[in-house]
Amino acid sequence: MQTSRRFLPSTALLAAFEAAARTGSVTLAARELSLTQSAVSRQIKLLEEQLEVELFARERQTIRLTTAGEAYAREIRDALRKISTASFNLRANPRGGTLNLAILPTFGTRWLAPRLPEFLAKNPGVTINLATRLSYFDFRTEALDAAIHFGPRDWPGAEMVLLRAEQVVPACSPALKQQHGFRAAEDLKRASLLSISTRPNAWDHWFQAHSVPGGSGQTMYFDQFATVAQAAMVGVGVALLPTFLIQDELASGKLVCALDLPMESAQRYYLVWPPERSSHPSLVVFKDWLLAETAADR
Repeated sequence: MQTSRRFLPSTALLAAFEAAARTGSVTLAARELSLTQSAVSRQIKLLEEQLEVELFARERQTIRLTTAGEAYAREIRDALRKISTASFNLRANPRGGTLNLAILPTFGTRWLAPRLPEFLAKNPGVTINLATRLSYFDFRTEALDAAIHFGPRDWPGAEMVLLRAEQVVPACSPALKQQHGFRAAEDLKRASLLSISTRPNAWDHWFQAHSVPGGSGQTMYFDQFATVAQAAMVGVGVALLPTFLIQDELASGKLVCALDLPMESAQRYYLVWPPERSSHPSLVVFKDWLLAETAADR
């Protein structure tokens, strides 16, 4: 894609502008960039001339961003950050073996992180950077190569491969189970029901799957599985939790199944990536490893 050089200022001009915009001072910007004040002022003036837009209003010895300058500063700061991150990743791994991966918090900490040492040992040239994302995002605006996604197979403009299904169970503390003496699915409505906010209809589906009419009624919502699991462990209520993410708690007795009535979730876990990253070497080896690790769970 060809772009007029007028709209591609040098990074030196952009860095001078960004530093002055952030600090509100040519003096502080010059100190940060190890330049003279006159050099920074000259670079900002050159940028304004190139763009044909006034970025700063000059008032005696002070500068103040114009409305256009404020908007431009926000965009430039993000662009410079992406360039800096890309340069850092390249220097850390000059063979291009860096994978920037978006993960779901609990899946990342409970399932992926314990397995990463094995992957890294088998692939010493690969570096993985992890970032938390709870829902869909646009790969065009994020410096990410791939994502672990839970939901339907409907990420627009992306390629994806199925990793695994999941089974959820109604889990609670041993004390809460003893207190209520649950015997049938409908009995759970006597307790507080806990759910994660990204799955607002999970309890309705569970009751429907076990032939209980009328929906779930009142439910408490949490933004992450770690929080809802902790609430269940201390006796706040009964939570629908994926069995593969609470194995340790079930084994230790911190959580128990309120009833032995599991349900397979309709949605699935996927690895998702933009089409242009399909042949990225670190993504290829990570995808192959991930598919082997989850083969038994598909």
